[in-house]
Amino acid sequence: MSRENETAGLAWALLGVVSFSLTFPALRLALQGLPPTFVGTGRAVLAALCAGALLLATRQPLPERRHWPALARVALGVVAGFSWLSAEALVHLSAVQAGVMGGLLPLATAAAGAWLTGERPPRAFWIAAVLGSLGVIGYASGRAGTLLGGGDGALLAAVFFAAFGYAEGGRLARELGGWKVISWALVFAAPVLLIPVALNWPQHPAPLSAWLGFVYLALVSQWLGFFAWYRGMALAGVTRTSQVQLLQVFFTLAAAWALLGEPVAWATWLFALWVVGAVALGRRAVARAERGA
Repeated sequence: MSRENETAGLAWALLGVVSFSLTFPALRLALQGLPPTFVGTGRAVLAALCAGALLLATRQPLPERRHWPALARVALGVVAGFSWLSAEALVHLSAVQAGVMGGLLPLATAAAGAWLTGERPPRAFWIAAVLGSLGVIGYASGRAGTLLGGGDGALLAAVFFAAFGYAEGGRLARELGGWKVISWALVFAAPVLLIPVALNWPQHPAPLSAWLGFVYLALVSQWLGFFAWYRGMALAGVTRTSQVQLLQVFFTLAAAWALLGEPVAWATWLFALWVVGAVALGRRAVARAERGA
């Protein structure tokens, strides 16, 4: 891999991370008037309408059949799984709390990428993964007084789905291109997601702020952000790109404070630093192993 491709890939990935960092604050806004299942599935349907229009306008051919299983896995991971589970989780969690627990996503993405591409990270990588997991579980149990209570379990499951969808989409983007991967995944998922959208359509008027949060989730978090994110992965690789997500937890905490007025306690920053430190150790272990190879 050339240095130019890696640098460009990391720059594109950073743009994607900035887009995704507002996801949890936007979710909190959307949930202040809209049902969680509607938010979690409706955002994908709205994004799919825009994606389908773009695919038609640019006359894109249907992907080859050999790509369909991978697109289905991307749809399951980042279109259906993460979107629905994160919406259910944030009924119980603040954007700050979700942002800290979402700090596991970089390490989870690197692990999923290693598994899908056949890479074998060193033992130190997995030690760091355990340390990061313990930090998140400690934060969740200390806050709730129970082990993974409230929406914690749903959010951890959402992280798993997102990591899998990120890694699968990043790999597929090398063949199809990042914007086509997310656009076709949305189009493939839309017919199924129309059912829960119809069943959970809002029964009461929602404030404008809720709809603005919903639109951001649909157009940026669910669609446009992936243009940059998957392009970055295609250029720099899944495991390398995952380290850029280290910054996402801090962007999310800052956005939750600025947009929602959610307080960020010193303990929250300490847990965030713990998770980010564990992820950084894992990435350093991978880089050291690559240099020694």
